[in-house]
Amino acid sequence: MNTPSHITHGLWRLPGNNRERFNDIDYWIELAQLLEDGGFDGVFLADVVGAYDTFRGGPETALREGMQIPSNDPLLVVPAMAAVTKRLGFGVTFSTTYEPPFAFARRMSTLDHLTKGRIGWNIVTSYLPNAAQNFGLDAEVPHDRRYEIADEYLHVLYKLWEGSWDDDAVLRDRDGGVYTDPSKVRYIDHVGEHFRVKGPHLSEPSPQRTPVLYQATGSPAGIAFAGRHAEVVFTGGRSVADFQRNAQAMRDAAIAQGRRGDDVRFVVQAGVVVGRTEEEAADKLRAYRAHQSLDGILAHSSMPVDLTAYPPETPIATVVAEAQEAGIPLPFLANATGTVGEALTRIVAGREDRFFVAGTPKVVADEIELWLDEAGVDGINLRQYHSFDTARDFAELVVPELRRRGRLRDDEAPTTLRERLFGRGDRLPGNHVGARYRGGAHLHEPVPALQLG
Repeated sequence: MNTPSHITHGLWRLPGNNRERFNDIDYWIELAQLLEDGGFDGVFLADVVGAYDTFRGGPETALREGMQIPSNDPLLVVPAMAAVTKRLGFGVTFSTTYEPPFAFARRMSTLDHLTKGRIGWNIVTSYLPNAAQNFGLDAEVPHDRRYEIADEYLHVLYKLWEGSWDDDAVLRDRDGGVYTDPSKVRYIDHVGEHFRVKGPHLSEPSPQRTPVLYQATGSPAGIAFAGRHAEVVFTGGRSVADFQRNAQAMRDAAIAQGRRGDDVRFVVQAGVVVGRTEEEAADKLRAYRAHQSLDGILAHSSMPVDLTAYPPETPIATVVAEAQEAGIPLPFLANATGTVGEALTRIVAGREDRFFVAGTPKVVADEIELWLDEAGVDGINLRQYHSFDTARDFAELVVPELRRRGRLRDDEAPTTLRERLFGRGDRLPGNHVGARYRGGAHLHEPVPALQLG
């Protein structure tokens, strides 16, 4: 994330960490070169459009911790990273809830052109109350309503990306003086419940047209939405069974939308701490734990009560009862047992739960193979503890071991991101809902409402 502290709170203080350089374009250039040389398929850039200001009743903790504030736009660093790489893909986060689709469609087409087809979009609907307030609302749009808006948003984008221009619209005919054949570009004339967009799209067809579509979800509404739209899903679970249930639910949702189950790939966030010896890995893990910030973790979770204000021996039941009397919902603690101190320990320890490994390259590779073979994971999104040591350690120590085992590609050929991930071409597959608009087809036909779980 384009910020000092994304999800490893407090670790920006680690010796040699570069996170405070996030405003410096050279930081992003160095990161891109390291990832490309290290065999990574892509870099994922998260984002939020509000401050975490629920914990302790304001943004002070987040500000003090550098916890996703200050932060910058993730889309704007991509061209610099693309200019120094040939294969690295880019997944960028953007919300469908607050900004209209027409301008976003052009920004993504521009990035698809500039990256030569290496761009993906992480579709989010935004969940922070402060985000809603930043865009003129008093409170968040209700959860399922956000997905209804997002569904129409995506159809507007597909009409612009896939349906507004024919593949052969651009002639670049110097002798005839014609750059674009006007007969092969059309208005989309979208009129829906949430959006009115005339078109035409302002960008000519880009290599992928529609960027690779990412999503992170686990809710019933999110699963239904992923079944219709997503190509790569970030999901997880406390156990293999949890992950497999989530993944199967999304495969079933995709099949219900006329797609194939394997049209959706699944990526988990993975914590990997690797050393040349067990002692070296243990030393790194101890340093990460020592610098970890409990306040940052609690602020990120938007905890509506401050557990640190209670003596550690206080029963959790007491905290829940007091919150209920004050009208503060604590659903995540409703069934918790034990003391406040034990609850805080669980909150911190949960970050080293499923999909976490620390050890030598062999130990790490063995565990990743279990994730691939036992859980059925398609890929991992590497949690960044240290910039740039996390990526460098993985590239130098784990990548060669995975390649020896045939688990990681070892080719140098530049491709689009979609081709790299799926091996089925640059464009959306024909059974994806976005493909229905190609050639200007179905632009004015209503789409069945998405049934949100």
